[in-house]
Amino acid sequence: MSFRRLLSAAALIGAAVSPAAAQQLPAIPGYSPAGASAQRQLEQAAIAGPMASRANARSAALSKEPHIAGSPAQKRTADYVMAQMKAMGLETELRSYDVWLPHATGVKITRMYRDTVALDLTEPSVSSDPATQLPQYLTVNGSSPAGVGEGDVVFVNFGLIEDYATLDSLGVSVKGKVVLARYGRSFRGIKAREAEKRGAVAVLIYTDPLDDGFVTGDVYPEGPMRPLRGVQRGSVFNGAGDPLTPGYASTPGAPRLKPEETALPKIPVVPISAANAQALLDGVRGTDIPRNWQGGLSLRYHVGPGPVRVKVEVTTDAATAGTKTIHNTLGYLRGSEYPDQYVYIGAHRDSWGPGAADNISGTVSVLEAAHALADMAKKGQRPRRTIVFATWDAEEWGLVGSSEYVEDDSLRLKKGAVAYLNQDVSAQGSQFGGGGSPSMRAMLRDVVKSVPDPKGRGSVYEAWRLVTGTRADTLEPNMGDPGGGSDFAGFYNHFGIPTADWGFGGPAGTYHSAYDTHAWMERFGDPGFLYHAASGRIGAAFALRLANADVLPYDYAEFARTMRRYLAPVERGLTQQGWSTAPVGTLAAAITKLEQAALAFAKARDAALAGAVSKGQRDAANAALLTVERGFARDTGLKSRPWYRTLIYASDVDNGYSSMVFPGVNEAIRYGTQAETAAEIDDLVQRFGRAAAALDTARAALSGT
Repeated sequence: MSFRRLLSAAALIGAAVSPAAAQQLPAIPGYSPAGASAQRQLEQAAIAGPMASRANARSAALSKEPHIAGSPAQKRTADYVMAQMKAMGLETELRSYDVWLPHATGVKITRMYRDTVALDLTEPSVSSDPATQLPQYLTVNGSSPAGVGEGDVVFVNFGLIEDYATLDSLGVSVKGKVVLARYGRSFRGIKAREAEKRGAVAVLIYTDPLDDGFVTGDVYPEGPMRPLRGVQRGSVFNGAGDPLTPGYASTPGAPRLKPEETALPKIPVVPISAANAQALLDGVRGTDIPRNWQGGLSLRYHVGPGPVRVKVEVTTDAATAGTKTIHNTLGYLRGSEYPDQYVYIGAHRDSWGPGAADNISGTVSVLEAAHALADMAKKGQRPRRTIVFATWDAEEWGLVGSSEYVEDDSLRLKKGAVAYLNQDVSAQGSQFGGGGSPSMRAMLRDVVKSVPDPKGRGSVYEAWRLVTGTRADTLEPNMGDPGGGSDFAGFYNHFGIPTADWGFGGPAGTYHSAYDTHAWMERFGDPGFLYHAASGRIGAAFALRLANADVLPYDYAEFARTMRRYLAPVERGLTQQGWSTAPVGTLAAAITKLEQAALAFAKARDAALAGAVSKGQRDAANAALLTVERGFARDTGLKSRPWYRTLIYASDVDNGYSSMVFPGVNEAIRYGTQAETAAEIDDLVQRFGRAAAALDTARAALSGT
């Protein structure tokens, strides 16, 4: 049955039900009352589609071997996904790019202290886990250059900018030294950047057991946490996309930079295990550590330098095979009414090992959502807008596959992309979390109210409130901001396309290691694969909600209220600089104007959908709505990083993991002048004004004024 036929049936049913019964079916923003009733039925059918047993089988197939971007094993995952989507009846496309992706070919770390010892850098296999017995990718960070660095060891804690300030106060320099840093609190690429900036000759990064090892729980295979010899791989590129084609797609004939012309690291960067970190720290003396630098290893930490020396040697295939082909897969469920408007749901497919959690869980979630909606389309229940099911390559190397895609398809996305739904580590536990654009959060909360919690705690929404201790009816569980760090960045941070993400988490210490396997997932992450299916249920219903709406159901009142919470930190920053805070009042007024416009639009939308509204009116309103968040993306981007265009959220330029709100303004406060800050605030004020005007245009289209 098509959506329109189901809508007509629901209208007839609605005429016969009592008012009390009608109240039991909540309204859906962007839908007429009869349309909401029909949509609830469709979403229930979509929620019923994903299957835990099928998710388990797909996970086993996709995580049976390590599959690093650019490897034959990774191409096999693309072939598998394409075959699965074709079997569903989807239209498919394999989008390939040739990108800079040098693989490590050799790594050696030699400790020179009382004796000279080459450290064992491998992760030991587990007899009960076949995937751990396969050849591993070498323990070299992605985008580390080839090279040799030798020097005394200096322990720099997490390698944060403030950690180096502490070292400066202690009179300790890392120039000519080998830096040893802990993972955590900042992106590993920032750790490498800061060490190189200060003259270090190599960087070693380890995961301290205080953070995800035996201090926090039993280690694999007895428990879910990281063994002492477990290693966290990962990229150290502080950018997005192919570094040789910044801001444009790496298509045939595209101009390419030389690697030395980019911001790629220039010194070797190697991840090591906690066991190897202990073998180094055991002999480091010199300056005593600050009180809060002590980790979980069974020794007293010292800063150094020395007397332990280390020689780090890395070789790569950059000279012979630095450019490799990556493959994005796309499955299209064409819309019946608006085929040129697109709802994307995507996940990256590449990993540093077998990748059962990161990110085969996300890939499986996308496939389960696709399977559910494709089955419905075969029964005549085709969505009104096109839904695109994407799996991206080379995310682990710097969001490469998705970034190349958005740069390649920029015109189509700017014109017709309704939203992007991201799945990154969607199931490795039972605790739900979600986030994204504030305009999408109310929609996500409403969708998960209809999805059963696999543990029988009511709905996913009810379990979420229970676990987060959200008891007051006026409060909602906290949701994350889209600062960057996953495949939504190209859609949201680059173009301002609304985004949302969600997943189920729990205790885990296998991140980017050889132990992120199907066996680990079966035993600890998601026994029974119920949460893989639950994540797919959310994706299917959420994509359908966006695809079928009469009027796109963004919530710009919540968007504005969320923006208002960010004013106090801006005011504090101005005060700390001794600058006038008057511009904050102007920005506050612009945000209030947006909220008022959003409330007026919502009222007009609901009134119009309760009566008779023409297709032309709806189309005009939707065209205006698509411009609201895109208008916050500045073509010239941030001064610190032009690729990041939206002025609402970005990753912190000095952290990489944490989100920075109003990044243009806050970076100007941190690094610029009062005049530059005032200009950034004025730019933001103008953009809030245009966003309010776009909502007024949408309201006028629906109300006929």
